[in-house]
Amino acid sequence: MADDLRPQLGCYGDEVVISPHIDQFAQRALRFDHAYVQSAVCSPSRNSMLSGLRPNTTGLRGFGTKVRDVIPDIVTLPQHFKNHGYETRAFGKIFHIYDESMLGDEDDAQSWSEPTRWPEVPVWGPEQNALRDRLIAGAKKTGKEFKHPHDWPRAETWDDSDIPDDQMQDGDTTAAVEKYLDSRQGDQTPFFLAVGFLRPHLPFNAPQKYWDLYDPTTLRLPAFRQLPRNVPAWVVNRGIVKNYHNMPSLEETDSAFLQRYLQAYLACISYVDACFGRLMEALEKSGHAENTIVVFMGDHGYQMGEYDSWGHKHSNFEISTRAPLLISSPRMARAGASSNALVEFLDLYPTLCDLAHLPKPEHLEGISFSDLLNDDTSVRDAACSEMKRQGRLGRSIRTAEFRYTEWRDPKNNIVARELYDHRNDTTPGQLEMENIISDPKMTHVVSHLSQRLNQLVPAKTEKLHE
Repeated sequence: MADDLRPQLGCYGDEVVISPHIDQFAQRALRFDHAYVQSAVCSPSRNSMLSGLRPNTTGLRGFGTKVRDVIPDIVTLPQHFKNHGYETRAFGKIFHIYDESMLGDEDDAQSWSEPTRWPEVPVWGPEQNALRDRLIAGAKKTGKEFKHPHDWPRAETWDDSDIPDDQMQDGDTTAAVEKYLDSRQGDQTPFFLAVGFLRPHLPFNAPQKYWDLYDPTTLRLPAFRQLPRNVPAWVVNRGIVKNYHNMPSLEETDSAFLQRYLQAYLACISYVDACFGRLMEALEKSGHAENTIVVFMGDHGYQMGEYDSWGHKHSNFEISTRAPLLISSPRMARAGASSNALVEFLDLYPTLCDLAHLPKPEHLEGISFSDLLNDDTSVRDAACSEMKRQGRLGRSIRTAEFRYTEWRDPKNNIVARELYDHRNDTTPGQLEMENIISDPKMTHVVSHLSQRLNQLVPAKTEKLHE
């Protein structure tokens, strides 16, 4: 799993990003072109996928609460495999951890056969890590108290240090996984291996050689930088993530800075791609490549300038909720193909159960799409996501033709609605550009989508977990 990776990969048709190892993997996997997360936020997206429950069921739409704190007896995806004789191991970010500080996590010890192996090198390279240490020391001298992982001072928003891959966090994680897979040679005990890369989540830290793959002066910034027409301003975070040292506001940036910002994101994708390539080589050397199911995925999409939103993802829009998903399974018929079928990340739990011939727990809310690996037959008519924005809860439904969103206040009153027409939409990223909720010709569509949305994600008065 790559953190904050949208479908900006060569195998998804992107002509700028350099991702040869993931692209090569796509040639023996099924590529899902319409895979949707249940919340475009790190923690709730992961909690939903790993528990098999919607955020609407658990109430987990933010940070700081573990899924087991809400549902103590939950059997998570890796735990289910562990209960059926698998050794389950996690390296890096699977359940949520605070990437910028590496302080605090929402890990679940019962899911793993051994404790999660976190990166053992600092977040930034040597110079910027020293800067961060100075900023922390200076803040403490002024009496600053750090009450939350997000409160700790950060270095700059990117780091292009000329250091080996393994001296940054994802390379360090990769090296640890390589050792683990090497230790599995000749061992026939089944394993469930979860590898979580921290990039391309901010800060955009990748060794210099990956930055050198891109000339920032040639990078094109997104053309559509405004809000969709006819929507409230609060439906998306606008501006630039500025909780980093010397980070300017969006008003103070120019095109050259934003091109550099985009270069940083792309460099991190290529860094993750190189790490993934090493994992696939290590799996091959382990002797287990031929009988191992491999899933490559993001945890949600990301906005890099779309809607004038730089480094955010907290929305119900297509660019936030759609994420890359590639699956390879032994003896699958559709290796190297793509699927337009709507799938939810919630569906991964039952799908992996089917592919591994394990029974499915009764609590699962997803639908197995294992048959799609052999037969192009859709199992869903819609995918849903949820997002909390300024005290309002937005539930969104995506069908093959439309996206419809209802926003409700804490008393469950509808305060805003959105409808977007995706029929024959060939624009990059399928950005929502105009809310047509008031179009009288859409009355029947709105009624149908509202009914289906509230069947899948029932609206209710509730206390929302932060």
